[in-house]
Amino acid sequence: MRLTGPMPPFIKICGLRTPEMVATCVQLNVSAIGFVFAPKSVRYIHPAEARGLVEAIPASIEPVGVFLNAPVDVVLAQVTAAGIGTAQLHGQYAAADIKAIEAEGVRVIRALSVSEYRASGAVAGRVLIDGDDPGSGAEFSASLLAGVALPPKWILAGGLTPQNVARRIRELAPTGVDVSSGVESSRGVKSAELIERFVAAVRG
Repeated sequence: MRLTGPMPPFIKICGLRTPEMVATCVQLNVSAIGFVFAPKSVRYIHPAEARGLVEAIPASIEPVGVFLNAPVDVVLAQVTAAGIGTAQLHGQYAAADIKAIEAEGVRVIRALSVSEYRASGAVAGRVLIDGDDPGSGAEFSASLLAGVALPPKWILAGGLTPQNVARRIRELAPTGVDVSSGVESSRGVKSAELIERFVAAVRG
């Protein structure tokens, strides 16, 4: 079972905070590692602390800073502080905001809930489609995207686990997947075993 298209599956493990979990992801050669810069999140890490972890990531893996409604200047300052070249944006961002961030050489992943995506129509660039309660660990019904035009490159998130990710890929045919709570032994605490199982399930 493969994701659609000729490229290997894009796998992002999000919400990392420790050298051990970064090392696990590096060993597994995942596509991207996410660091959450939303202060109210249980997975929050300070950009300066993240920088030490980012320095251990090879160039083949994309480090991503995750933001929720952060102003453009904060996004730019924090990705710079962390040594990160990609911002994943959740919340209210205008097209002008995204252009301003990209103008500074920062790549953008636009994160939308499934309801936001259905309402927005076509969205340019890389898009992540999540459930309507991001971070809750709940998957959304595949029927919500039935008949909806999807971007050429899009990342599926929302309630993914080692147990259900293969089924979700078959149902929705994304070009990538993003997991956080689904590879945790307890809320906010990543499990190397669950990360390994998740990656194996995607590639299996």
